[in-house]
Amino acid sequence: MKQTRSGWATGSDGRSTAELLRDLADGVQARQRVEVEEFRNVIAWADANVVEDLEGAATIRDSYVDTGIPIAGPGAPLVSEFGLSELVATLGRSLDGGRDHVGKVIECGWRLPRVRDAVYAGKVPVWKALRVADLTRTLTAEAAAFVDRNLAFALPTCTWVQVERLVAEAIARFDPQAAEERRKESADHRHFTIHPTETGKGVTHISGVLDAADAMDLDQALSRRATVLGQLGCEESLDVRRSIAAGELARHDLSLDLPLADPDTGELSRTVPGRKVELFVHLTDTALTGISTGVRTGCSTVGRWGNTQTPVSVEQIRRWCAQPGTSVIVRPVVDLAEHVPVDSYEIPDRLRRRVELRDHTCRAPHCNRRAERCDLDHAHPHAAGGSTCPCNLVPLCRRHHRAKTFGYWRYVIVQPGTYLWSSPHGQHWLVDHTGTRVLDPPRPVDPEPDPDPPDWADPDWTEPAP
Repeated sequence: MKQTRSGWATGSDGRSTAELLRDLADGVQARQRVEVEEFRNVIAWADANVVEDLEGAATIRDSYVDTGIPIAGPGAPLVSEFGLSELVATLGRSLDGGRDHVGKVIECGWRLPRVRDAVYAGKVPVWKALRVADLTRTLTAEAAAFVDRNLAFALPTCTWVQVERLVAEAIARFDPQAAEERRKESADHRHFTIHPTETGKGVTHISGVLDAADAMDLDQALSRRATVLGQLGCEESLDVRRSIAAGELARHDLSLDLPLADPDTGELSRTVPGRKVELFVHLTDTALTGISTGVRTGCSTVGRWGNTQTPVSVEQIRRWCAQPGTSVIVRPVVDLAEHVPVDSYEIPDRLRRRVELRDHTCRAPHCNRRAERCDLDHAHPHAAGGSTCPCNLVPLCRRHHRAKTFGYWRYVIVQPGTYLWSSPHGQHWLVDHTGTRVLDPPRPVDPEPDPDPPDWADPDWTEPAP
């Protein structure tokens, strides 16, 4: 940064501040044009991928036949399920996030035409139109038209509170029953949420909406216990003592040995007191026990909490394990490169654990669903001689599993943990532990023969008489 004769600062490349601002403004306008063009192209894609035949939509044949799925409000088109998987991968989004995004674009394209035209004209930013669409997707066609008619001209300048008020008015005008249901639901939104542990900090955020009387009772209980902790010599601040008191309330409940009756036999059983936390820890036994060996060169001081996939310090782990009543489970080290095939199609838990520890998430492009919640796909089908072995098992979420099995998506295992995907329209992605990379130009993948469809996939098939 340096000063010019006029006193205005210049950048390292010699451009003045005014020039930098002009270039930034040009970049903003270019980005807005690209966003509008993507918005327009998604609407055109939906128009080209409408699935209108819903006959037999609730049958088992859906596992093989491409199904039209509703991702926008009533009156918007149903789009191809398998085509949608390819679209969201092209957009570089996860399956859930991409489906939500495309649904809002289609909502604008079909049910909010005035808002759509305002986006085309550059009067309304894409993000604002999509936010309105998110509110209108559950409205009736008449209510959505009311919002579109009364909002499109004012959307560039109105506040978001005004938008929400207009949507509430539309619901009350055109769907009073839904308005009453929403009123009842708003009174039943009580919750108490434990959020994921903050990475490397060993603390967790809690949020909730409680009944007013319950909230007052909880507040008084925490205040009383925090006061007692201070009287007993705890030197932490009041807020910290209140947080400690909340943990003590939880442990007090866990330690209650209350008799419980088995609902089937009536036999009395008892709860198991204490804390149960499963930790996947990569460190030495000296780090766990706190035995000092002098210089800690090469000794890991970080573990990983398997429940949240977040790292925790060794000191935090020792404090957790030292809590009275805590059960500690030690699992042996797993060699993820070891081949341990079995003869059956069913996958034992020990093999599933190896695959989950290796891949962590669904291995389809841009999908981040945790492997623990995924199916395990035989890359080379078991019926065609593929082994049930970690080297042939890949975690895929249910929708990507179906898209691969019946939607003519393909992938090959480059090496365990690295996968090369090919979409029905010839796009390619490389997926590994670093994420998803688009291959441009596409690299060829040897096509596999299409699997023979099962008998029930034939539209003329009828179930044989018993």
